[in-house]
Amino acid sequence: MSRRDREGAGRRDAGLGPPRGVAVLAALAVVLIVLPLVGLVLRAPWSRLADLALDPAIRTALRLSLTASLVALGLSVLLGVPLAVVLARVPFRGRRIVRALVLLPMVLPPVVGGVALLAAYGRRGVVGGPLAALTGVTIPFSTAAVVLAATFVALPFLVVTVEGGVRQLDRGLEEAAATLGASRWTLLRRVVLPGLAPTLAAGAALAWARALGEFGATITFAGNLPGATRTLPLLVAVELERDPELAFLLSLAMLGISVAVLALLRDRWLGGWRGGDADRGAGGDA
Repeated sequence: MSRRDREGAGRRDAGLGPPRGVAVLAALAVVLIVLPLVGLVLRAPWSRLADLALDPAIRTALRLSLTASLVALGLSVLLGVPLAVVLARVPFRGRRIVRALVLLPMVLPPVVGGVALLAAYGRRGVVGGPLAALTGVTIPFSTAAVVLAATFVALPFLVVTVEGGVRQLDRGLEEAAATLGASRWTLLRRVVLPGLAPTLAAGAALAWARALGEFGATITFAGNLPGATRTLPLLVAVELERDPELAFLLSLAMLGISVAVLALLRDRWLGGWRGGDADRGAGGDA
């Protein structure tokens, strides 16, 4: 394509773009999101970075956060992948209602989620009451409560991601394998799960990040007990009153984790954008 043709194509694209007012509002939206993050970076006391490794309270909270979030991730994968496959492939009456209930924790206020967990697993809860009466075991305000709260909020993220991946799988491959005599378990192990690997990785990253950052349901259901239930997000809230600079530093560390998750998912989230640019570029060069 000649230079004149490229300039003409550029003018046509510009003429098809949104009005300037829309562009201004888009820029304001970016500022609204990015400005707090920039402020966090600027306010963080970088000279105290060593405190993150030396402070025993931080190490304990970090260890608990990592342990609880990884266990929650394991439970989310163990339970969420079968649930996603059933929701995507098995027609049954009330499937839409089940899907809505499963995804409800994604939009439920975190504190309400914690209250719901107390109603179910508390000392007088639907399950917690009989469990305490029979075994003497109580779940609230324990490390198990932290894991349960993290799983409650993280599981829907994995389910909704993996269900979308299951719906996009090529059924022709499964039909061909079934024609060759593959059993349902063989189809699941050899065809479905390998095809779901990228989607499953994305869903697992989202679920883990959500579990790691959980605050509201945890503090309501598990409390804020140092060494037992005080995770990193809860420690940030405590330090915000006692040592704001350290709270900024902890928040910056969690921001770094979030950026790492976003980088891990860049191909999934930005693939369409990149593809659009690539297609447009290929068309322009043709």
